[in-house]
Amino acid sequence: MIQLTESGFTSADGKTRIYYREYLPEGEPKGIVQLVHGIAEYIARYDAFARFLCAQGYIVAGNDHLGHGGSIKEEGSLGWEGESGGWETMVEDIHTLHRLLREEHPGLPCYLFGHSMGSFLTRNYIIHYKGSLDGAVLCGTGHQDALLVKTGLEAARLVCRRKGTRYASPFLNNLLFGQNNRGYENARTAYDWLSRDEQVVDAYIHDPLCGFIPPAGLCRDMLEGIAFITKPRNMERMSKDLPVYFIAGDKDPVGENGKGVIRAYKAFLRAGMRDVTMKLYPGARHEILNEFNKQEVYEDVLNWLNAKSGHSAI
Repeated sequence: MIQLTESGFTSADGKTRIYYREYLPEGEPKGIVQLVHGIAEYIARYDAFARFLCAQGYIVAGNDHLGHGGSIKEEGSLGWEGESGGWETMVEDIHTLHRLLREEHPGLPCYLFGHSMGSFLTRNYIIHYKGSLDGAVLCGTGHQDALLVKTGLEAARLVCRRKGTRYASPFLNNLLFGQNNRGYENARTAYDWLSRDEQVVDAYIHDPLCGFIPPAGLCRDMLEGIAFITKPRNMERMSKDLPVYFIAGDKDPVGENGKGVIRAYKAFLRAGMRDVTMKLYPGARHEILNEFNKQEVYEDVLNWLNAKSGHSAI
């Protein structure tokens, strides 16, 4: 019987209550998998994946980021993480949960699984907290061109100055996400890029905690984070022995249909990382955990975790 508990802790911003959930398996656990969710969603959307890993002996946990799910700073402020420093605060909140899990379950290997924006946060984390993890899975990530990131960042900073960090800018939303359906014939909705499964897309659209236009401050902070993680001098600070597994759909626009994922993979190798692997799933879009082939993805992640933790499947 899987045991699900829900709790919270005070954010690194010193005032917001951060919601998190933890899944405990029966018997002796193999390790800890900490999930890091993406933009405009929340950790409970990973319930099926968490239960799958937990049934295979892993403790699974994850928190809602500032402005998301159960960690919204104040009513009507979806996605807003503060006037400044929100990205670093989210990274610190991930580390707070990491420390709580380590204290609660000492001696177990600990892995981060980051999806989309969560993959960028995870890449920040493994630079800032070198040596704290036993592995990282980067799902639905990319490696954006530095000039494009700089242009987007300048636009986001300008909107923040003129409209404020809380402003949900249609211009920035279109700049960051407006082209994501390009390449899909007869797109049914604005979110077809998430998954080929129409039920997944429809559930996302009808969920009031998903798909909101990110505030200008979050757009700015995320682009600053992406600029940081793609600089070679920062990447070289990562622990060279950290196992890293890149997974993505080869029709995922965030990873430029695989091209950006390959660039990220090669950048990790250039940074001297010694245990980096990658798998692209043919035809799959952005949310590979919610795709038609999700069971294959689940099994691949499990096999990687078991190989790194020295365990076999239950």
